[in-house]
Amino acid sequence: MKIKLVLILTFVTSLCFGQRWTEQQANDWYKKVQWPVGANYAPAYAINQLEMWQAETFDLKAIDKEFALAESIGMNTMRVFLHDLLYQQNATAFLQRIDEFLAVADKHHIKILFVFFDSVWNPYPELGKQRDPMPHVHNSGWVQSPGRKALEDPTQYPRLEAYVKAVTKRFANDIRILGWDVWNEPDNMTGTSYERVESPRKVDLVIALLPKVFEWVRSQKPIQPLTCGVWVLEFNGNKELKPIEKIQLDNSDIISFHNYSDETNFEQEVAFLKKYNRPILCTEYMARGNNSTFQGVLPVAKKHAVGAYNWGFVSGKSQTIYPWDSWEKKYVSEPPLWFHDIFRTDGTPYHQYEVDFIKNITSTKTTGK
Repeated sequence: MKIKLVLILTFVTSLCFGQRWTEQQANDWYKKVQWPVGANYAPAYAINQLEMWQAETFDLKAIDKEFALAESIGMNTMRVFLHDLLYQQNATAFLQRIDEFLAVADKHHIKILFVFFDSVWNPYPELGKQRDPMPHVHNSGWVQSPGRKALEDPTQYPRLEAYVKAVTKRFANDIRILGWDVWNEPDNMTGTSYERVESPRKVDLVIALLPKVFEWVRSQKPIQPLTCGVWVLEFNGNKELKPIEKIQLDNSDIISFHNYSDETNFEQEVAFLKKYNRPILCTEYMARGNNSTFQGVLPVAKKHAVGAYNWGFVSGKSQTIYPWDSWEKKYVSEPPLWFHDIFRTDGTPYHQYEVDFIKNITSTKTTGK
């Protein structure tokens, strides 16, 4: 009788609060998914998440046009960043814009992997008109979510919780969403761009908050999987995980990672992550100057049924055609080799052979597993 009661309570708890998917559940889900290939998407008109989504600048016609390009080369998914300040600004309107955005994505047969939080670039986000891009500088206006002030202030955590729960609840059963990426590069200290103004407690604060974010999302019982990508897998055969990487991997329904190296290194990381016996997505890759290319990575990803999201799509205000070193090295014109992005602002490809390759490799319909 006691055993039955424990089983019943366990079942009820999982229904009420949600639990991490089992390996079987995750793999069964992935078998039904077409091999995910897409990009990290911000429209060309937007310097950051705020300019993409705020009412004054939100442009569905531009998004529709760019998603048509994605569909034309066989892409079927996009990774898209949200922001907590947008929910604080006007929750109802923000949720409505997400719904309208998903309708455009669905029109082009593109499923969305939404990102709730992001630890990269400017730690001082502000609503309203966003600044103009710094000339020839990579991602000069991208902003963190939550910003430093919110991260250091526990009294703001209920606001962050409300944002995550409301978005998840609204779209918990929405098949237009592929999954939820709860926090992008959570322990990234932003290097030479903003490290001097970062919170010295940032990593410790994120380590404490990240498990709660997983709980917030799961409390709404979404039908979509959760993930949080490990982004610096430096190892020589035996990889000892950092505390935050353990949190990421132990809480993710599906495994995700970032890799901006060549295909050999990419395949090594895939081999390491396969031991978790869960579907794998590479949620950031493709940096031409680092020998991370479509021609090198995508065949390996397809061979191992790994989903792949390159960074950048249409060149625009994010200026990610410039390399990361543009924060230190002065550029005065378009670089001879684009770092990221696939299309020019007018919709023509940077390299026709690249889009031909993407279209060809995605033309064979394969399931995720």
